Amino acid sequence: MSDPQDHDAPHEGPIKTPKQLIWTVVASFVVPIAIIVLLVNYVAMGDKSGAGTEGMSEQAVALRIQPVGTVALKDASAVAELRTGEQVYAAQCTACHAAGLAGAPKSGDEAAWAPRIKTGYAALLNSALKGKGAMAAQGGGEFSDFEIGRAVVFMANKAGAKFDEPKAPAAAASAASAAK
Repeated sequence: MSDPQDHDAPHEGPIKTPKQLIWTVVASFVVPIAIIVLLVNYVAMGDKSGAGTEGMSEQAVALRIQPVGTVALKDASAVAELRTGEQVYAAQCTACHAAGLAGAPKSGDEAAWAPRIKTGYAALLNSALKGKGAMAAQGGGEFSDFEIGRAVVFMANKAGAKFDEPKAPAAAASAASAAK
């Protein structure tokens, strides 16, 4: 029988030359790196979104890039029924002037309105149209400048002023008289 620990037998392994050793060492580094790169590409491939988020869905993107505002063109010759000062006040002004919010003078408060009334109708209308203090500009909104003027006269007269109702614009007056 032969001894398994025979030290006289020549040692033989798969690598026999220094060139084979170099190729084996290089391959032992390159092959795992190539496998890792292929696995990362496989995992990253495809359309994936984060867990619980729809931030990149078509609907979410469309919602984010929609127009901020629109332009509505109104026909100046087509006159709608003009609202009274009281109607405009009820729709637009009561939110602040009824309770006196943000420094707005309360409706009917003669002491708060007296210095404002002294400036005159034109100054009050200018403040209403362009805004003053915490009050936003009312001009160019849902109501025409004429209707805002009517609301200014309504509020000022409630506080003791004696302003005359502003005259209707020519197109509105002719349309209103034609309707009657």
